[in-house]
Amino acid sequence: MNLTMDRNVLAEAFGANEGAARRVKQVALVVLGIAFLAVMAKIKVPVPGSPVAMGMGTFAVLTVGAAYGARLGLVTIMGYMILGMLGMDIFQSSTADLNGIEYMMGGTGGYLLGYVIAVGVMGMLARRGWDRSAPKMAGAMLIGNVILYVPGLIWLGMLYGFDKPILAWGLTPFLLGDAIKLALAAVILPAAWALVGRARD
Repeated sequence: MNLTMDRNVLAEAFGANEGAARRVKQVALVVLGIAFLAVMAKIKVPVPGSPVAMGMGTFAVLTVGAAYGARLGLVTIMGYMILGMLGMDIFQSSTADLNGIEYMMGGTGGYLLGYVIAVGVMGMLARRGWDRSAPKMAGAMLIGNVILYVPGLIWLGMLYGFDKPILAWGLTPFLLGDAIKLALAAVILPAAWALVGRARD
């Protein structure tokens, strides 16, 4: 694997990349990214053969990490987390009555930590060009999903006991939906780069 990290991420492929205009663009991207995360977190799509609907929150988290890069992606996801911590109903299963710190310390707390870590890792992989081809983007999404699940399952075990069916609660019902989201991202990000290339030709 090429360990150099000198490639642009998608967010740097358009608009200003220096001076005050770059800062304005970055602020706009952070605001748009937080809004994207909040909207996608509330979208659930029924999947035939799956016992649960496919939530689009993880798809949004991983694609923001890849499109923004580690630094801007982490600023975005931390902004999202702070708003959620302050009580805004922006997480997948949060409600007007269950939100903020109380929600974040519940069963989904480990997955929220995984969000932050996964954004950083996805950003680093994008710097290495993994977002420019479908096979590598699929691999990046797979890595990102593993990173999401590890702290999520550990936290569930700590809350409820590792003798409980933790995998049945927090992993296996979501695998089919995750496979669909992996395939979707593997197409969308490389396609976006192809459009950027055509625009420059």
